[in-house]
Amino acid sequence: MVLLDPLADALSTIKNAEAVGKQSCTVRPASKLIGNVLNVMKDAGYVEEFEFVDDGKAGIYNVRMAGRINKCGAIKPRFSVGSGDFEKWEKQFLPAKNFGTLILTTSDGVMSQYEAREKNIGGQLLSFVY
Repeated sequence: MVLLDPLADALSTIKNAEAVGKQSCTVRPASKLIGNVLNVMKDAGYVEEFEFVDDGKAGIYNVRMAGRINKCGAIKPRFSVGSGDFEKWEKQFLPAKNFGTLILTTSDGVMSQYEAREKNIGGQLLSFVY
């Protein structure tokens, strides 16, 4: 099986586990990007915790759910966002104002749109969660 987008696969694994009411799930393969996205989700309260497990290959993440995810997914293509354009993308990917989080990669690392707005920097959209 060929993975074309590991981030999209990881997020759909999390969304499906949440939909059937599981307490935890396993995301494989692990990557720094997926780890950074999980970190933002943890800071926003969507994931309780996650840990990296070295399986001798790429590694896996064991993710413990908080039971708060309605939907999450990767954003393809990865649109560029200026520091003033967040509202437009929130309207497109999130169901309501201040409900959910856009996750983006910036020159300062992976962060939520709230943090990026605070720092007044733009970046590229990676995913959304609400």
